[in-house]
Amino acid sequence: MTERATEQGAVPEHPDASAALAAALLGEAMTKSGLLWIEVDGDRTWPAWHVWDDGAALVVSGPGEQPLPWLPPEVRVILRSKDTGGRLLTVRAHVHVLEPSTPEWQRATELLRASRLNSVDDSLTRWAAECTVAALVPFGDPLESPEAYSAHDHREPPARTAATTTSWRPWHWRGRGEAKADRKRARAKAKAARRAAKERAKLRKKRQRRGARRRGR
Repeated sequence: MTERATEQGAVPEHPDASAALAAALLGEAMTKSGLLWIEVDGDRTWPAWHVWDDGAALVVSGPGEQPLPWLPPEVRVILRSKDTGGRLLTVRAHVHVLEPSTPEWQRATELLRASRLNSVDDSLTRWAAECTVAALVPFGDPLESPEAYSAHDHREPPARTAATTTSWRPWHWRGRGEAKADRKRARAKAKAARRAAKERAKLRKKRQRRGARRRGR
């Protein structure tokens, strides 16, 4: 049992109060933000949009949806603060893959379809045939929470991707940044050259006028 310091002394803090506070913070973080990160051992951390429903974060992945790897029975879920965008909570979660046509799958997919942007009428049929719907159920005490964060900086290498620009570079309107900089330097150089030419022309005219006055004497 932990203790909370007050002006009168040390007052025991009931563990149920801490658990209730953690549960309230978890629910608030899950409902205020539609994005969480799923941390899988031996893999990178995956962002995922979700729907929070009765103690479970519902996610869908597969063709035409967000990419997620195969999820083991237990993962770590990282939640962000809606106000600051920074890390707020890290919790452990059990992964339950929902089978199509079961009541749990029907409820989850209806909630996901209602929350998904640009949802189409055949979403449920496609999800049943090609996609995976899973429920992430947090359990236990938070691994990280306000005032109890890991000292690790959590920096990770860039995600794996097949994208490349070594053989072909996408076309950019008015060129890429380096091309724009080259054109800007060329314009500045041409402007300076024109200015210098005008100054030389002025000096020649002055010399000519001086020479004409001297000859007139």
